[in-house]
Order: sequence, then C-alpha cells, then structure tokens
Amino acid sequence: MRVLTHADGTDTVLRVIDREPWATHRAALATREHETQRALVGSGVAAPRSVALDAARGAHLMTLLPGTADEHRADDASLRLLAQTLAAVHDVRPEVPPRGYQSWAWEAKYVVPAWAARPAAWRVAFDLLRGEPPAHEPTFLHRDYGPHNVLWAGEVLTGVVDWVETSTGPAWLDVAHAASNVAVRAGVERARTFTAAYAAHTGRAREPYWEVMDVVGFLPPPGRPAFFTAPAQQQALEALLVDALARL
Repeated sequence: MRVLTHADGTDTVLRVIDREPWATHRAALATREHETQRALVGSGVAAPRSVALDAARGAHLMTLLPGTADEHRADDASLRLLAQTLAAVHDVRPEVPPRGYQSWAWEAKYVVPAWAARPAAWRVAFDLLRGEPPAHEPTFLHRDYGPHNVLWAGEVLTGVVDWVETSTGPAWLDVAHAASNVAVRAGVERARTFTAAYAAHTGRAREPYWEVMDVVGFLPPPGRPAFFTAPAQQQALEALLVDALARL
C-alpha cells in the first residue's frame, strides 16, 4: 500500500497484491475490490473510489480516504458506530451481487489447538461444521470487516477499506468476524458489546452457527503458523466459541 501524491496535489492509494497466499489470486482479488468500490458509489457507505486497475499485476489505484486506523479502539460509542456502519454495508443492494461467501473453516483446520483449555468444545464445533449450514437471507457482505479495516478522524468513522473479499451471504457471518477481531484486540466483553449494538440497531437476532464458523476459521491451515499466538488472544477465541455453542 502506497500513497501517491500527483502533480496537481491530489493523493491516491496504490495497492499491489504481491505476497502469498494472496498473490496467487491477485487478479481476482484486485478485480473484486475494483468492482465493489464502483458498486458502492452512491450507496451511503464511505469507501475508496476505484481509479484504475491492472488485474494481471494485482495492482489497484483508488482514492485516499481521510482518517487513520485505530485497531484497539473499543469504547461504547465507537463500537456502536462500528455496528451501525456494518448495518449500512448490509443494506447495500448492488445491481450485480458479488460471489457467494466462502467458509474459512475448512476441514483441514479441524485440529484441536494445543493451547485449548476446552478441547471438547472444539470437537463439537468441528462436528457441527461438517453438517449443512442453516438457511440464510443473501446479504451483501464486506467479509473481512472489523476494527482493522475502518478509518477514524476524531470521533467520526470516515470509511471502510479492504474490499477484496466482498461476498453474498449471511449477515451474521460479517458480525461474527468483526466480533472475533474486536475480542482478540480488546477482549470478549467488548466483542459482546459490539454484537449487542448490531442486534439492537438492526433487529437481527444472534445466529451462533456463524460465530462458530468464524472462530474455527481462525485456526491455521496445516503447516502454517497460527494467526494469534498470545495466550490472551487464544483464550478470547475459545471463550467466543464456548459462548456460541451454548446458544445453539
């Protein structure tokens, strides 16, 4: 990611997808982000605007949004804004819906982590995910939403970035992924505050199946390093899993 300052003083952002495991899929990822940003124009969701695309090189040029990332921001007001912004994303109705969602909890990951304090819970989760997922209303998803992909200027949430995984699927899968990211950064109680804010704003009830899917999706594929290695982060993920299973 590079900011480019042009001769006329305007700024753009150049994203080049050149690292694995993403580089193998660079053309699809860059194209999806380009098409999504075009579809979001006029939607009410603050997002960068696509300027140019070189799909073969995984290069995407877009406008620069104001604000900066603050991944650990988790006060009540900020979590409410995070939830309300996600609800606005879910209200988008593009003319051409994006691809169907992909589960990141594939079966090769179904190995109880060595750090698990509740190994039985993980085995129950794996068995659950081997079955058919519940029916859901097709919804426009960011698919990697969370505090790591929004920008802030003071108390204002100025935009949502990183649209390469945009999909169509269950709204609560987006909620669950955001909650997991809040939990590993700010703790489980802050994650619960976020999900409660989303449910209150939208009237959507919790759907714990998708929370289970999201937590298991954070387990590493065979032979790859773990996403989170700090004990507090691992404990947060397991706490989310146990809570979701108890609600099923």
